[in-house]
Amino acid sequence: MRTAMAVELAERIGAACLAADGARPFNDQALIELRRGERRAIGDATALAVVSDGEHEVELAVHPEHRRRGLGTALAARVADELGDFEAWAHGDHPAARAIARRLGASQVRTLLQLRMPVPAAPVPAAPLPAEPVPAAPRGDRLPDGVRAFEPDDASALLALNAAAFADHPEQGRMSAADLAARMAEPWHDPANLVVLPGDGGLDGFAWVKPDADSGGAVAELYVLGVSPARQGAGIGRRMLEAAFVRMRASGATTAHLYVEGDNAPALALYERAGFAQWAIDVRWRHAPSISG
Repeated sequence: MRTAMAVELAERIGAACLAADGARPFNDQALIELRRGERRAIGDATALAVVSDGEHEVELAVHPEHRRRGLGTALAARVADELGDFEAWAHGDHPAARAIARRLGASQVRTLLQLRMPVPAAPVPAAPLPAEPVPAAPRGDRLPDGVRAFEPDDASALLALNAAAFADHPEQGRMSAADLAARMAEPWHDPANLVVLPGDGGLDGFAWVKPDADSGGAVAELYVLGVSPARQGAGIGRRMLEAAFVRMRASGATTAHLYVEGDNAPALALYERAGFAQWAIDVRWRHAPSISG
């Protein structure tokens, strides 16, 4: 299948699944790599799988108008015949995806939680002491001290911090300069929504906000929040989260959304203290013929 056709089908089916299920079946990295020709598509306008042959990663979707016909099971079996071992995301943990996984004998290997909370209101500026002159205007909502917008010269330091902060994360930790450039070229990216905290010889933290166009701007995703491992425990995570909320308020968002690994206890603790609660679950399945028979 030609790349342009594969991308068009993935976007069309993805939009239909989002409207029907509330979740997109193909994540950003899969679509970026599909556009670059680094992944391929198997299927047609009724059922489509986006496949990474090198990593044996799969994301599969059935158009809502063509469900309950066995198309998902048939496509999954075709992918299994071609790849053998593979892992697949089920975004939103749809019951049909669980049924397909059971039929293939796949096992659950990862859980990705989706969390949400209302975007908190901006802090009210403290009133001046009686002896102080009354300011002409309140301080207003601004980034925490030391945090600033990303600059082009920060790219290498950001990639180094990202690799260190997400060394154990199979997707985020491998972000390359090309991946970073591709994300910045996406229509949703606003340079002001990528903020960094400079440190000695590099960056101590960064946060990236992604407005959700499908919500009309009401929802904003905390796309990535990274903290240097050497600076863990210094309150930088909370500081970067506060910076993300500043940018969400500036965009007019009222709901904050994020993804976090189900076993990432430090991140879960940070987000739960801030007020986030579980909203949905993504599940990663592994198909291994030696196990499933």
